Amino acid sequence: MKLLKGKKAIVTGGGRGIGRAIALAIAEEGCDVAVVSRTQDELDRVVGEIGMFGVNGLAITADISDPTDVEYVVEKTYEEFGRIDILVNNAGIAIFKPFLELTQDEWDTTMAVNIRGAFLCSQGVAKVMIGQDSGTIINICSSASKKAYVNQMAYVASKHGMLGFSKALALELQPYGIRVHAICPGGVDTKLTADARQGTDRSGWMRPEDIAHVAVMLLTMNHRSSIDEIYIRRYDASPM
Repeated sequence: MKLLKGKKAIVTGGGRGIGRAIALAIAEEGCDVAVVSRTQDELDRVVGEIGMFGVNGLAITADISDPTDVEYVVEKTYEEFGRIDILVNNAGIAIFKPFLELTQDEWDTTMAVNIRGAFLCSQGVAKVMIGQDSGTIINICSSASKKAYVNQMAYVASKHGMLGFSKALALELQPYGIRVHAICPGGVDTKLTADARQGTDRSGWMRPEDIAHVAVMLLTMNHRSSIDEIYIRRYDASPM
């Protein structure tokens, strides 16, 4: 039995990494998925993979820090699918460098994508979900939402903000039957981390599919209960 049969989702940053893994995992459970990214060829590849599960995939090229683009994403998805049951705010960037070398533009860009993007997407989708009296928003935060790392000032600040945003959003949307979850992963072997940690042995790091498994669990749990946040770490990393 497909656990998400008939559901409709938007996954941002869905062209690769954690976003792609989540898009494929929920498609395998019967969900139609609109995948959002700035890179068209990656989107086309993922939509092709989604179609192999017998569900509909929709590729939308957009910059989620741009209000006009986000409005288009929501309108296009609703036009194609007729409803929106799930939003996964996964898109994000990371600029790793010493605080004293960080430029204002780098700070602003990080906040625009990681915080404003989640805000804009959530606000746009919530308006649809409120009309349905149901919905789920999953925010992909980070272990950097809970602790600091050297040379990651902008990223840490943005991810701390995203976790706070998730908690406040859950309170505001609870009266409308909309659930909000935050997933805070530690080291996951993605292109972002590979670029940032060149030369690091990542053989023991988690894979994007590990985070996708958690997302499916959140989306299919009984409505009598809810999980606000999940911190998931590498097995050999120190507990929080």
